[in-house]
Amino acid sequence: MSDLKSDPPPAFDSVEKGDAYNKEAHPTDVHSVHSHGLAEPPKLVRQLKNRHIAVSTIGGVIGTGLFVGTANALHNGGPLGLWLAYSIVGTVCFSVMVSLGEMVAYLPIEGGHIKLAERFGHGPLSFAMGWNYWYNWTVVMPAELSAAAIIIGFWTKSVNPAAWVSICLVVVIIINLLGAGAYGEAEFWFASIKVITITGLIILGIVIDLGGGPDHDRLGFRYWKNPGPFAQYLDIPGATGRFLGFWACINQAAFSFIGTEIVAIAAGEAKNPRRNLPRAIKRVYIRILLFYMGGTFIIGLLVPSNEKGLSLGNSDARGSPFVIAIQNSGIKVLPSIINAALLTSAWSAASSDLYTSSRALYGLALAGNAPRIFSKTTKSGLPLISIIFCSCFGLLSYMAVSSGAGKVFGWFANMTSVAGLTTWMGICITYLRFYYGMKHQGIDRATLPFASKMQPYVAWYAGIACFIFCFFNAFQVFINGHWATDTFVTSYLPFLAFFILWGASWLVQRTSFIPLQHLDFTTGLEQIEAEETDDPPPRNKAEAFWQWLM
Repeated sequence: MSDLKSDPPPAFDSVEKGDAYNKEAHPTDVHSVHSHGLAEPPKLVRQLKNRHIAVSTIGGVIGTGLFVGTANALHNGGPLGLWLAYSIVGTVCFSVMVSLGEMVAYLPIEGGHIKLAERFGHGPLSFAMGWNYWYNWTVVMPAELSAAAIIIGFWTKSVNPAAWVSICLVVVIIINLLGAGAYGEAEFWFASIKVITITGLIILGIVIDLGGGPDHDRLGFRYWKNPGPFAQYLDIPGATGRFLGFWACINQAAFSFIGTEIVAIAAGEAKNPRRNLPRAIKRVYIRILLFYMGGTFIIGLLVPSNEKGLSLGNSDARGSPFVIAIQNSGIKVLPSIINAALLTSAWSAASSDLYTSSRALYGLALAGNAPRIFSKTTKSGLPLISIIFCSCFGLLSYMAVSSGAGKVFGWFANMTSVAGLTTWMGICITYLRFYYGMKHQGIDRATLPFASKMQPYVAWYAGIACFIFCFFNAFQVFINGHWATDTFVTSYLPFLAFFILWGASWLVQRTSFIPLQHLDFTTGLEQIEAEETDDPPPRNKAEAFWQWLM
């Protein structure tokens, strides 16, 4: 371990033997960070307030994966398998966030982790991460729009789902065209609804478990005893079946957490980022503990893993374990309220998807990995061309409401989950370069706006874990009698595509990793520090509490 701390691994050091370092071949060198003819001042405008960043960080953690996706996970792994899986993946998510947070709090630059990968790694890594990330959020957006149409179908099926898709798509585009400030305000209220909903459901779940429902049935740990803490995956007997059920939950949990890294993309438009971003990052673990670990624990108490409703695959409130528990206890009204929260969640996610994909494309253009036209902004700092281009992919949502095209679209949507995990892996690689570069140059990390004492170990842990999650994410197709070609291809194609993009770009650009002694930790800092402003002091106790909360 002493070797690990004192010297960076060879894989993260400079170039191969005999390959002299060429500054012209490395666009992220200290003298040429803004390469490819893009040496203009930043054009995005910092419009996102502290409360926008703080609440959107919560919104990045809470989604339909917690409300509905936990149903299939509970069915596969049982209550203990579900809770353990979400707890383990929660530690991976936290590790990724503290790694990312340390970099973006120090350098809250446009393009987020896409530009950071170019600056602390090399161009090919940024190329692979950027296009992988853009694909992820571009295809997820129409998936969320179609999910919103399905959710509305909970109340009425007399209207063609395409009409609801059109309405949702128009609203999402308008929100993003109004600028980062309008997007942040919309996300603030959308995320607030999700926080209130999940908090209320957790409290209600405790009440129902203790016998406070209309049927006054005290559940306790009944379902941990029968059918048991673990489920037998595909009826495979013994410890093997229980472990595979737990691992199936791991995959579901990993996909539920994807999206928390959006804060890096928003850093380039955040006000006072060196003060506000660390504050948001530090509280990520509280949200993971409270909402995901707390929520999944309560779910495991309320519904047995062999409940038929868990495996029906409903995308609206009927598929939520919370709704199943509420209906079983005799409560009548709440399912519609939860469905309304699901609708806002899907709508919020679609808005975030468009924002993130457009900024990812903007970051790719800044790094020289996409046409320069996508780096153009309006006078108000809006990357209009990127937004319009990414909005066009929202039309794919009409495929999802067609029975024939829906299956093909589902293949594209399935690939986004693995794409998100490979992004996390790329973030960890970038951070390790950042960490060892600072150590090599003698920069004290204690002087950074945010620094984790658990580094570099959590970055190694998260990077390796993400690789393992991707490698085994479609293990079920290798079980005798369960082979599915479409599942195999959609599960492993994006994983391989990440390395193919990285390798192909490496061959074309012919650039090696920038030597640690040449990593640039100073360019842009003066401007970032000059843009920092002091928050006005609170005028009363209410404002003081709000500043503490946010």
